[in-house]
Amino acid sequence: MTGTTTKVFDPKHAAANGYTEADWDEVSDNPEWTAEDVANAEPFAEALPELQASIQRGEGRTPVEKPRQQISLRLDPDVVAKFKATGKGWQSRINEILKKAKV
Repeated sequence: MTGTTTKVFDPKHAAANGYTEADWDEVSDNPEWTAEDVANAEPFAEALPELQASIQRGEGRTPVEKPRQQISLRLDPDVVAKFKATGKGWQSRINEILKKAKV
């Protein structure tokens, strides 16, 4: 951030990061920030409160009374394929079948 440096377009970096030479040319006259620019910058949440509120994450799932326990279970591939073919919630269906089996 100190001093000025001239950066050149790097096609490999551009390809890996999803921008074109036209994109580079469009912003190439944007100067690097000085320490004063950084010191005077507003925090994101203050500068764009509506945008910040729209992307703020929630607190996650509501805790359940009896959470399920994560385990590792080996099943035959054809069994897994049949349950997966039934769509979303296939693991819950396996859970229900095992509860009904009363093993």
